[in-house]
Amino acid sequence: MAEDDVVAKDRKILVAVDEGEESTNALSWCLKNVISHTSKDTLVLLYAKPPRAVYTSLDGTGYLFSSDILATMDKYSNDVADCVIEKAKRVCREQGDPEVKVEVIIESGDPRDVICQVADKINADVLVMGSHGYGLIKR
Repeated sequence: MAEDDVVAKDRKILVAVDEGEESTNALSWCLKNVISHTSKDTLVLLYAKPPRAVYTSLDGTGYLFSSDILATMDKYSNDVADCVIEKAKRVCREQGDPEVKVEVIIESGDPRDVICQVADKINADVLVMGSHGYGLIKR
């Protein structure tokens, strides 16, 4: 059977990215080893923003958290998310196939839960993520 006779399957490849080098390495590995140049793969970059800690207007140490401070904390969280996604997109542009469609999802919550929920929601065919810096034994 010739390679042209194989029907290309549309796959959704979910790559969890964060601030660490391990996720960048996982994305690079995915671009080199998982993405098929004969299929219509969609690469979905997922960043899970850690949930903001819940503060009362007066926390236990006696500091007052104004709405300005909370807004600044939210802006910082959004800036980090944007930076992580831009870095991942740059890796895709530099190392990936220009034909591969790239989508971005940013969700808030515990990354363990967010990754599982998004993989389920989008019916991901493949999930790629870094080792979180753990060695072989600890993994």
